[in-house]
Amino acid sequence: MDKIKISSAQFETRNNDKIYNLSIIEKLAKKASEEGSDVIAFHECSITGYSFARFLNREQMIDLAEYVPNGESTKKLIEIATKYNIVILAGLFEKDENDNLFKSYICIDKNGLIAKHHKLHPFINPHLTAGNSYTIFEINGWKCGILICYDNNVIENVRATKLLGADIIFMPHVTMCTPSSRPGAGFVDPILWENREVDPTSLRLEFDGMKGRAWLMKWLPARAYDNGIYVVFSNAIGMDDDQLKNGCSMILDPFGDILAECRDLDDSFVTATITSDKLIAAGGYRYVNARRPSLYKDIIGKEHESEQKVVWMNEDSNE
Repeated sequence: MDKIKISSAQFETRNNDKIYNLSIIEKLAKKASEEGSDVIAFHECSITGYSFARFLNREQMIDLAEYVPNGESTKKLIEIATKYNIVILAGLFEKDENDNLFKSYICIDKNGLIAKHHKLHPFINPHLTAGNSYTIFEINGWKCGILICYDNNVIENVRATKLLGADIIFMPHVTMCTPSSRPGAGFVDPILWENREVDPTSLRLEFDGMKGRAWLMKWLPARAYDNGIYVVFSNAIGMDDDQLKNGCSMILDPFGDILAECRDLDDSFVTATITSDKLIAAGGYRYVNARRPSLYKDIIGKEHESEQKVVWMNEDSNE
């Protein structure tokens, strides 16, 4: 595999303003292409907006969602990818011909749709249908996978995607800065975002602490290290509906080290060069090969009824 340059982006989406959001995607994709990137990845629902969907009824969700690959947003992404000769990954709500609704993340190049992943653990709206399969595809000879936000919290999903061949996993999110049972979690005051130009320090203290980056660092490097994979983490920054998000879009290598991270309080991206040598040199390669599935295949495969709870959503529903 030849080396590949991948960019991970962050920007502030507008609720159900696809024209605006796609204009920012185009602006950042153009700049990344000019700087030599082969691929640029955006956060989940970067085309449609995300958190506001928790208030939408089924009819409103159907109106918001699009067909893939025949919807207008997918066609626009193909146009952008063709114009700037870059692979683009972005998220939106999808509907099928029977009006089943999905949280989708798609990979596009100048030839059209490369891959589509349906979120395995959606929760933002009760009318969404959960995905039921893993997603493996190729970009420039590299085996890649996609896991959307909560999908990555269930560690079996990451290992399964690795075992299916993925050496790069794209992990689009809209996360951090929400209440949780973990110490230090909580919302960040939107006033700090409004005042970021005159007082970036107060905002950074919140963004980098346990409400944000410090929590991310408890688990994200481990996903890369344990599985010997490159991780492309993309996250929203700024206001996502009424919630403030802290960005920190980054790319990690199979050692769990951060190769590049967005630190601007703005729409931006970072780029890293991905090489194949680390895939074998990193410990995760040895650990995957040392597995003894006979010890735990019956344990991991045991019947289990999935129960998914999101603390801040429960609080939201009680308001």
